[in-house]
Amino acid sequence: MDYTREDIVKAMSDLIANNGVWPCYIRPIVLRGYGEAGVNPFNSPTEVYVVNYPWGKYLTSDADVGCDVCISSWTRLAPNTLPAMAKAGANYMNSQLIKMEAIVNGYAEGIALDSNGYVSEGSGENVFLVRNGVLQTAPLGNSVLPGITRDSVMQVARDLGIPLVEQVIPREMLYIADEAFFTGTAAEVTPIRSVDKISVGKGVTGPITKAIQKEFYAIVHGEKADRHNWLTPVKVGDKQPVSV
Repeated sequence: MDYTREDIVKAMSDLIANNGVWPCYIRPIVLRGYGEAGVNPFNSPTEVYVVNYPWGKYLTSDADVGCDVCISSWTRLAPNTLPAMAKAGANYMNSQLIKMEAIVNGYAEGIALDSNGYVSEGSGENVFLVRNGVLQTAPLGNSVLPGITRDSVMQVARDLGIPLVEQVIPREMLYIADEAFFTGTAAEVTPIRSVDKISVGKGVTGPITKAIQKEFYAIVHGEKADRHNWLTPVKVGDKQPVSV
């Protein structure tokens, strides 16, 4: 690309500051521009766009209630087809199919299995569940995107002393989990109320999910110190609480 990482970070900060939109979703996109019409990408220059959206809650208007989800009939990308670890636009065709099927059938979201039938992720979120006090999430080998929010939640869990394992998760574990939730840039930390119309636990947000939500939001909203250096200050013309 013609731009450094620092150039793009500055462009994102400048865009948010100039738009004055808060809360927001910031999306930098790098794509192949005008050039080679075929599938050979080497003769096409890259183009960079940065988009700033007004943003509210993604999957539910009430983060305490949670959302109802289904297991999708669409599986996540098989190994050696497309790079599942890449946040690539081509991968989101699979995500759109998962999302459309869920909405048509009356659910807020779908959870996809990998090519071996194990839990992978949602259309745009990583999946966590709690069973017998242990927080579980699928490893990257199950066609999982290494999400930024996923990493943040795992760090929060360690900070809070919550036992955490990355392990292969069979589909049926979602039906017997005590708690479950999504993580993602848009979803943040969203509880899952039911899977395939089967209530998760008691059908309400569980204590471990609540603890992680509380700590995560306290940091990202500036109510607690940014002890892991996650935040980038942006002047948006509106006073925001920041702990130092």
